[in-house]
Amino acid sequence: MSVPYETTAYEPPDSPESPEEHLARLLGRALNSFELPDETIGRLDCALAHDGSLHSAHHSAGLHRETYRHTWLLADGSAVTLWELVHNTAPGGEPQHEIYTDEEELRTATTRLPLPPDTPDFELPVVVHLSPAPVLRQMYLPDGSADHARRLLRRAENTDRPGTETAALLATACAHRITQAFGRPFTGGRPALCFSLYEHAFLLGDGVELSLWEVEHTLTPDGRHMCEVYTSEDAARDAMERRAAQVS
Repeated sequence: MSVPYETTAYEPPDSPESPEEHLARLLGRALNSFELPDETIGRLDCALAHDGSLHSAHHSAGLHRETYRHTWLLADGSAVTLWELVHNTAPGGEPQHEIYTDEEELRTATTRLPLPPDTPDFELPVVVHLSPAPVLRQMYLPDGSADHARRLLRRAENTDRPGTETAALLATACAHRITQAFGRPFTGGRPALCFSLYEHAFLLGDGVELSLWEVEHTLTPDGRHMCEVYTSEDAARDAMERRAAQVS
């Protein structure tokens, strides 16, 4: 049954919001946002896309209640949904916003509102349109990725290592994965020389993928391991060839 109503909570901004901005706006207006589990907030740090939509509405005698579904798509392909309750039943009639992690909590909160029990809800079907998310090349691990990027750049000893612009991008990394792309020991001018090439793939906060290529070798005066980092695989392999030529 359709009934006239005016929505008060979900007003799309003039320009598209990022998943982080959408979450910050939601938490900022919710009176009980402090009750959300830290685990839930932590998972949303790596959201790639989001959607907010009206779920149901109840209007009677100047009082109203709406519920909204907010869904985020995460880097691992899963989704997290938060439920928002908006009503004007508090003294003064100002809109109040509350947020819950599941629909059962939402129903419990809704039954506490002083609304006439005989007014039917206007409920919308479940239709979630997530903003387009990039197709990820691989799975990522959300585990201290920005710190991993800083440590990788810090130990790089090559003079043409990535600069401050790349470091600033990697400060937003929310997940990463390390893959060995190449490794071979050989005995050129000294024993036990070896080269290894690793791809450090990072997933940034805006969903963009960025890879750094680490060359690790023992072509040093004292035979210690040396780390060089490049922004492309071609540059890393060229560096390996130059090093190898020194001992061939």
